[in-house]
Amino acid sequence: MPPSPPTATGAPLAADPSGDAVFLHPGEWHFGGSGTRIRTLLGSCVSIVLWHPQARVGGMCHYLLAQRNHRRTETLSGRYGDEAMLLLLREILACGLPLQEFQARLVGGASMMLSRERKLSHDVPSRNINLARAMVKQLGLRLQGEDLGGNCPRLVLFDVASGNVWIKQSQEAELETMPPPNTRTRT
Repeated sequence: MPPSPPTATGAPLAADPSGDAVFLHPGEWHFGGSGTRIRTLLGSCVSIVLWHPQARVGGMCHYLLAQRNHRRTETLSGRYGDEAMLLLLREILACGLPLQEFQARLVGGASMMLSRERKLSHDVPSRNINLARAMVKQLGLRLQGEDLGGNCPRLVLFDVASGNVWIKQSQEAELETMPPPNTRTRT
């Protein structure tokens, strides 16, 4: 489990969308304070972004599948949407902030395959999207926005200081440069 978010001193600065940030690979998540920026690249995966506007803490996950088919271990994995949300909820509980004060954004779930291939894959993007929406509703979170579906990958940057989420739908040629060489990763 990651350490508690750092406490900020002074006024937080907004992130530059092109600057250095924690980069999430599939199955990873991160929670931090106002000095944190989190980036990821999504195809059929979904990211849930949670942010507390007064405390300026928040986190993001990047999950591949809605749920596990078979529970084989007691260890939670960020690869699955329901478990990734539990990992973020643990961090929120550790902060002592009421969950209902957090704002949520949902991003991703692009259909990267042809329609007949989606039928064979059990439509992973739709399952990911449906789970994200259901969890936000079930937990009573305020949904600030969503950028879901479609058929293009997305570059995402979340600035915890401001709560801003930048999203760029991209073509595959543009994605070859991601992530930048000086990014940090964390699970």
